[in-house]
Parts: sequence; C-alpha cells; structure tokens
Amino acid sequence: MSNKTKPAKIKGCESQLQKWGYVFVLPFVLVYCLFNLYPTLSTLYLAFTDLKGFKTNAEFTGLENFIRLIKDKYFWGAVKNTFIMWGLNFVPQLGIALILAIWFSDVQLKLKFKNPVRAIIYLPNLLTAASVAMLFRSLFYYPVGPVNQFLQSLGIYAHTVRDGEVIKEAFYFFRSVPASRGIVAFIQWWMWYGQTVILLMAGITSIPVSLYEAAVIDGANNRQVTWRITLPLLRPIMLYTLITSMIGGMQMLEVPFLLTDMRGAPDYSIRTTNVYLYNIAFQGANDYAYAACISIGLFIITCILALGINYLMRDRSELSKAR
Repeated sequence: MSNKTKPAKIKGCESQLQKWGYVFVLPFVLVYCLFNLYPTLSTLYLAFTDLKGFKTNAEFTGLENFIRLIKDKYFWGAVKNTFIMWGLNFVPQLGIALILAIWFSDVQLKLKFKNPVRAIIYLPNLLTAASVAMLFRSLFYYPVGPVNQFLQSLGIYAHTVRDGEVIKEAFYFFRSVPASRGIVAFIQWWMWYGQTVILLMAGITSIPVSLYEAAVIDGANNRQVTWRITLPLLRPIMLYTLITSMIGGMQMLEVPFLLTDMRGAPDYSIRTTNVYLYNIAFQGANDYAYAACISIGLFIITCILALGINYLMRDRSELSKAR
C-alpha cells in the first residue's frame, strides 16, 4: 500500500465517525426542539397576541401585554412575595449549610457517622414539593393538626377577645401572613439545604491541602484558616449556589400553591410569580397571552438579577484586570 492511499483512508474513517456522531446527537436535538425550543418560541409568540379563554384565533396586539405587565400591581406584589420568601429561605440555608460543610470536611474533628448524617440531610431533596406541601398543610391544620395538638399539650394557645372575654383557641397559622411566609420559607430551606451542604463540601475538598498545611505551620488557628482560606476560595461555589437558588426561588410554585387556597392566601401574601402566572393562565379568564407575557417578564427579571449578582460577587482583582 502506498503512502498516498493512507491519508485518504484515514479521512474516510473520520467522515464515517462524524456521520455516526450526528446519528447519536440527533435524538437529543429532536427532543430539545420538541419539548424546549418549540414551547419557548410559542410562548414568545403568544405574548404578542390576545389569546384567551376558548378563542382559537390569536390576533397580534403588539406590546399591549407588556405595558399591562409593567402597570400590574399584582404582578409586582407577587415578585415582592417571591423575594421575601426566598430571602427567608436562602440566608439560613447558606449559613447552616456552610457550618455543616466545614464540620463534615474537618479531618481534625473526627466526627462519627458523617456519611449517614449527610445522607439523612439530603433525603428531603428527593421528595416531591407537592407531597411536602400537603404534608405541612396537614401538620399545621386548624384546629386539630399535630402542631396545634402539641402546642396545646404544652399549654400554648392563641388568645382572642370576644365580648370582653379572653378565649383560648388553636392557632390558625394560615390566616397569619408572617406564619404562612415562614412555613413556606422553612419548607424550601428544609428541602434544599442538604444539596447546598453537598456542593459546599465539594468546594472545600477541592481546595489544595498544602494551603491548610502551610497555614498550620505558620500558626493559624481553625477560625483564621476558615476566614482566610476556606471562605475566600469558596466564593465561586457560593456564587453558583446564590444564582441557582435565586433562579429556583423565582420558579417557586408547588409549595405556596398547594399550602392554602391555590391563590396565595392569606391576603395573597404567599402568591409567588409562578402562582400568579398559573392563576392567570388556567384559572378564571384563562388569559394565555398575558400569562406568556408574565413568563417572559419573569425570565428578564431573572437574567438581570443573575448578571447583577455575578458582577457584584466577582473578585475585585478580576475587575481591575478587565479594565
């Protein structure tokens, strides 16, 4: 065989391999176009129409839905509720997860049963949000839920005044705005802090051991090692956790939707943006066009916040180099 025929055969083998590569990629592309790209383009189209109810012919309305969205106080109220409950969830989630991750990753502590404990704290993340919402709805049920029964066994009651007489009764948690928001935030924290612990532990274990050894040789104690080495080098992981948690918080639906009346009671205080979107699209007037507009507005807000968080959390040395 001459040397001239070898490159031709190699090229022929490469072309055959490339063809097989396209064949293996094709199912993913088809599934993506069918279940992701097409719904996205359809939503974008619907946002500029007036499709609602039983209408089959959608007419183009331009920016009418977007103007309505900017002026919609209920939408901005839902955005406010979303951020309140996400903030109440994320701050303790990151703080407690950071403490647990540092404890579990510290070899000097020699903690027993670390692996079973890590598995237990991650288990709530495997539960469906709908089932957890129904569970907590029954736990805090008025007046004979398990939580009320436990409080009454301790002699703790809610006190109301009727006709000048003080009456003891069970707590109606879902008529209280702070209690309802607190329950939603607690559920979100309970379900997701285990995953945050795993992510932070992965970040800690990726830090070179030589840095810790050098710090110990220089006489640094555990607190100094944590503040000077662990936390600064965990910045990328914490940035990732913050952005993904914010995106997940903006998509909060099942828990606030199922916990009370499916409209965010009491006083719409736990109605998130996704709950409001569902109410507009599938309850009442079935305004699909405006619901599509809400989803696009939610996407824009999420992108702006993600870019803002990424900019604010960047290392200042990187910013100076970029300039």
